[in-house]
Amino acid sequence: MDKYEVVIGLEVHLELRTETKIFCPCPTTFGDEPNTHVCPVCLGLPGVLPVLNKRALEFAVLTGLALNCDINSHSKFDRKNYFYPDLPKAYQISQYDFPVAKQGHLSMQTNGETRVIGINRVHLEEDAGKLIHSEDGLYSLVDYNRTGVPLVEIVSEPDIRSAEEARVFLEALKRILLYTRVSDCKMEEGSLRCDANISIRLKGETELGTKTELKNMNSFKAVQKGLEFEVERQIERLERGERIIQETLRWDEGSAETISMRSKEEAHDYRYFPEPDLVPMEIGTQIVEEVKKRLPELPQEKKERFVIQYGLPEYDAEVLTSTREMADFFEDCVKGFPEPKIVSNWVMGEMSRHMNAAGLDFCNNKVLPEHLVEMLEMLQQGRISGKMAKDIFAEMFSSGKKAEQVVAEKGLEQISDQGVLEGIVEEVIKNNPGPVADYRAKKKKALGYLVGQAMKATRGSANPQMVNAILRDKLK
Repeated sequence: MDKYEVVIGLEVHLELRTETKIFCPCPTTFGDEPNTHVCPVCLGLPGVLPVLNKRALEFAVLTGLALNCDINSHSKFDRKNYFYPDLPKAYQISQYDFPVAKQGHLSMQTNGETRVIGINRVHLEEDAGKLIHSEDGLYSLVDYNRTGVPLVEIVSEPDIRSAEEARVFLEALKRILLYTRVSDCKMEEGSLRCDANISIRLKGETELGTKTELKNMNSFKAVQKGLEFEVERQIERLERGERIIQETLRWDEGSAETISMRSKEEAHDYRYFPEPDLVPMEIGTQIVEEVKKRLPELPQEKKERFVIQYGLPEYDAEVLTSTREMADFFEDCVKGFPEPKIVSNWVMGEMSRHMNAAGLDFCNNKVLPEHLVEMLEMLQQGRISGKMAKDIFAEMFSSGKKAEQVVAEKGLEQISDQGVLEGIVEEVIKNNPGPVADYRAKKKKALGYLVGQAMKATRGSANPQMVNAILRDKLK
């Protein structure tokens, strides 16, 4: 209802793209046999000591910089105490009062306006294991392969005002994270997970309402649907004069509703205290400057540059910069074929269409930038027609062959020889006296028929523009 304001804050857990876990040398590869990537450290056996993975710290700093955060020169780890079967130590090594980064922001476009969402903190922690429940519900198994995989948790300020804004924020955040390559962000593998805190208050009020936490959302679409349901549920309760209970809920995709899991924990429930087995970290300016050199041009900056440097429409620039790989592919093509709009049309059109159909992306398709450049040059030179180009590209995409090879093998080169085309046109005029008479009687459609006959005679390989011009000249 219009009298209420929605207040949402997100907690995003991101598995970092390191080869080993955060405090031990076990591998982080996904999908291997259960409990094969474990050791005394990540299993929490007595007497072991954790050792911090330096790459994980660097990735956390890089994430903070990409989100415009201040990097804390002093940071430390803490123990977050709770008991659950997938946490073998009965505590999680996380960060509490001195995270790696804090006080950042993310700018995003939604409904034609720019919204700036605050980033409260970016901190490091270890992942827990994974529970696997039997179909009959009689028992559960636990896989500790994921235990100790390095995570960064990104906590937003409660600045998000709708379920749609939450989805847009997550999409913008994912693009930035993929650009930095700190994670593969695969939600289906658990690399990117999101919890949402949501409350309702009357418009004009400054005090936050009682919040609930929403978990178990495995896609951005599910985040939006879950939050929309929870907004309606909370408003209905308030309208009935009931109070909101602070609790943790899970989103059930099947029933499309939120289901209570437990009462919501507060920080004091976890009994945080400094991790005694890990020394505090001093993140000096040298480390920050070294990591800053790895910070790529981010999506919004790249989009703005594409509009200015290449004269592209904003829509094209938005699509082309949606992934770092797509943007790199486009720029590599423009280096060899300096017609940005033509390249953009092909990358956004035929190339994206084939990749979507095949379930591929710019990392693993067979068409290299130089291959597309070669084909576009042939098209520009009139050696192939636009229709031929689409057929040639389809073959290039499926086989990995170059344009020249496809043209040679299939005999697709366009006929642009003036003398040859004049001979073909003369035969068409000779064999079609009716349409010729129609054209001379000012029936313009007849010219299209005659052009079609010339194309048919050459199996589509004649240059249609030249055929058109020769016909007009000979029919004067």
